[in-house]
Amino acid sequence: MSQPQLRASRSTRTSNAAARRSDVGRRVGFVIGAVVNAVLLWWVNIAPGWQVVPFLTDDTRQVLGLVNASLAVGLVSSLVSAVLLWFRLRAFGDLVQNAVGLAALVRLWQVFPFDLGGQGFDWDLVVRCALVLGMVGSVIGALVAVVRLVRGR
Repeated sequence: MSQPQLRASRSTRTSNAAARRSDVGRRVGFVIGAVVNAVLLWWVNIAPGWQVVPFLTDDTRQVLGLVNASLAVGLVSSLVSAVLLWFRLRAFGDLVQNAVGLAALVRLWQVFPFDLGGQGFDWDLVVRCALVLGMVGSVIGALVAVVRLVRGR
């Protein structure tokens, strides 16, 4: 085997090994994301439950469905992506996650189930600014996912 062919062969083996490590890293990341979403679903709905959070009001019930949907979509999307490393499928999952997350953020804005008053600082304003940032981020994320879905890379 000539010197250039030997280098090309080594290069191909190295890039294949790097691709396998990269795939393993992606899968681990997706599994971690799924676990985080599952834990959050458990904490919010079962134990200890959203009721123990002192600054959440009873109006939280009005947003719980969309918050749970957002967490569930993230859980399912991450699990599917961990099994099937298909680029367009991941882009579609990101699009759905951003859309459902945006719906949850809009509902949180509308209902605003937070009691943050009486602390000498306008925490309501801080939370509303964070919600707006989340909404803007969701829209940008959805647009990026659409572009990735269309372009296929």
